Amino acid sequence: MSTVAITDESFDQDVLKSSKPVLVDFWAEWCGPCKQIAPALEQIAAELGDKVVVAKLNIEDSPTTPSRYGVRGIPTMMLFKDGQMASMKVGAMPKQKIVEWLNEAGL
Repeated sequence: MSTVAITDESFDQDVLKSSKPVLVDFWAEWCGPCKQIAPALEQIAAELGDKVVVAKLNIEDSPTTPSRYGVRGIPTMMLFKDGQMASMKVGAMPKQKIVEWLNEAGL
C-alpha cells in the first residue's frame, strides 16, 4: 500500500471514520523537510499498511483541516485512532524515529 492523498472534503471519511489508525502528514510542495520525509512515509505505508493508513494532506490545497487541528509548522504528523487525534509530532525525522513513535502510540 502507498500513501493516500486526502483533502478537507475527504478528511472526515478518510481519517475520522477510518476503521484503522491513520497517520496524517500535513505538508506543502515548497517545504523541504516535507520532501525529505516523503520516502520514509511511503516505506512505512508499504510495510505497515495492514496496521495503519498513511495519508498526506497538502495544507495549501486544504487549509481548513490544519487550522482546525492547530497545525503551525510543517511537516506535522498526527496519528488518529477511532476518530480522535492520539499523538502528534512536528518536524522531519528519520524513518526509524517515525516507526518508534508509532509503536509508542500503540500501533
